[in-house]
Amino acid sequence: MARSKGAVGIVGLGIMGGAFAKNLVAAGWRVTGYDIDPARRRTMARLGVTIAPDIAATAAAAPFVITSLPSPQALRDVVDAIVAAKLPGKIIAEASTFTLDDKIAAETALRKAGHTLLDTPMSGTGAQAAVKDLVVLASGDSKAIKTARPMLEGFSRVVYDLGVFGNGSRMKYVANLLVAIHNVASAEAMVLAMKAGLDPKQVVEVIKAGAGTSRMFEARAPMMAADKYEPPTMKIKVWQKDMDVIGAFADSLGVPTPTFNATMPIYAAARSLGLGMQDTGAVCTVLEGLAGVKRSKTRRKR
Repeated sequence: MARSKGAVGIVGLGIMGGAFAKNLVAAGWRVTGYDIDPARRRTMARLGVTIAPDIAATAAAAPFVITSLPSPQALRDVVDAIVAAKLPGKIIAEASTFTLDDKIAAETALRKAGHTLLDTPMSGTGAQAAVKDLVVLASGDSKAIKTARPMLEGFSRVVYDLGVFGNGSRMKYVANLLVAIHNVASAEAMVLAMKAGLDPKQVVEVIKAGAGTSRMFEARAPMMAADKYEPPTMKIKVWQKDMDVIGAFADSLGVPTPTFNATMPIYAAARSLGLGMQDTGAVCTVLEGLAGVKRSKTRRKR
């Protein structure tokens, strides 16, 4: 049996955290995890993750901890639980997308308790996470990043040390601004092609080979061609949180974002149509409706 590379705890085993856990197990790490959802715990247990009874036990099981969480309140709850457990110092990689204020508050509380929090959001979709095609945007204590790098590389394609704490989040806001735009742009192009009578699958093939492609087109246009947005790699409902964070960050710096702002009504329309739990590629459905595109096949129930 191959020797273990070490131990890591993961709090939050959703789309992203679950992919971290699965890939770390495959890379030879001992993974202990926790999620409030019993179904996620059962799924990850079948993949080789040791399921802990709570947050504190997860953090106690390893020198490295990853948090992948859905909301700032969840982050506060996790920080409170780790602080209350009075554990030896841990290196904690916070992989979620939150405001800088939320991240800084967590870093301050954990530092006072003897832990090192790294700001490590990820650039990539859930589908990319599943195949280790993530970019880790790490920031904070450089020695801690160096120590954690082998673990971070266990589930990613590349790890960047971006300097002072918070730069990871700043870089993520820039990346996600482009993701928001490219996703809607991809849908706009696909709807134009469909209205023109082109085969959607052939459009995906041709555009991917040419100058007009993007990573988001390559990730989401196949969904748009198939008119299938489940299982989601990023739910529209969750994406709204990221959009709000980006918008507030740009406003705080006085930076105009006209193209980003133009995508907001499209995402809002998708939510109003009941597509919030589907992948963000489902914005294509909104533009199809506006363009009067009628698919030849029967549309799936939503």
